[in-house]
Amino acid sequence: MLLNERLNLRLNGAEQYINIRSRRDNAPLLVYLHGGPGDAALPLMLKYNSELEKDFTLVVWEQRGAGKSYYKFSQEEYITIDTFVEDLHQLILILLERFGQKKVYLVGHSWGSVLGLHYIQKYPKNVHTYIGCGQVINMIKSCRIAYEYAMEHADQRTKHRLMQIDPLYTGDNWIRELLFVTKQVVKYKGSLYDKQNYNSLVLPFLFSKEYSFADLINRQRGAMQSIAFLWQELMTVNFETVTSYEVPIIFVEGRHDYHVSSTVVNSYFQKIESEKRFVWFEHSCHFPQWSESEKFNELMVELIA
Repeated sequence: MLLNERLNLRLNGAEQYINIRSRRDNAPLLVYLHGGPGDAALPLMLKYNSELEKDFTLVVWEQRGAGKSYYKFSQEEYITIDTFVEDLHQLILILLERFGQKKVYLVGHSWGSVLGLHYIQKYPKNVHTYIGCGQVINMIKSCRIAYEYAMEHADQRTKHRLMQIDPLYTGDNWIRELLFVTKQVVKYKGSLYDKQNYNSLVLPFLFSKEYSFADLINRQRGAMQSIAFLWQELMTVNFETVTSYEVPIIFVEGRHDYHVSSTVVNSYFQKIESEKRFVWFEHSCHFPQWSESEKFNELMVELIA
């Protein structure tokens, strides 16, 4: 390993953890934006995507309040989606100066894909290509589709419970209801391909040399507080009126994704008038970068071939 740096950088007022890894000099920068909000992914990237270190300088950022960047949010901070976009901007500026490069390749997964599309609208000159994975386009549409998927597959007892839930998640018990619907989507194999639970995504954290017991606890804390602070704003996200970007876009979508509907992404893709590419992953749902990691890694390397 030529480069394996573990850094705590102060970005936009908050200390945040970054792992930078590469096996060759002067490799192009690839920045990964994890999902959630608050769902840190370093051990999963190391398990499934370490091949990218051969061709890129791979930067895995654990966002504010998530995983190894955990701290307790306060109401006084007024944390919003734009807070994370500005965190990302400061990180990218640091990376570009440090490595003497002009642009990065940017991968955004799920919640991270919200940050990614916002970023390339605001700072397009800093990005070679944007890769959206499990891309969020219209949260209201995606949540309704996830809810309908759960209803379609549920038994009668579960359907009765689901009928009492508003899929816009505006009620007093919205977090509990959101987690319940998500659990059903996972149970009926609409989130992780051919799996009824997330065990295969949890185990890499438990056995990771990068994660201490405290980090594991903080990952859970970070995920829950990030959902509490950010989900209601996330529900307002809708990129459908944006049909042109200054940055080439690639959407990487699992054919069977009902967690964040891939059909919504494909419909939006047809309307984009700027440089674009869409890649279906036939044996994936919401996590193609890990369900079909070899294909994903090869796709990333194609970008610089």
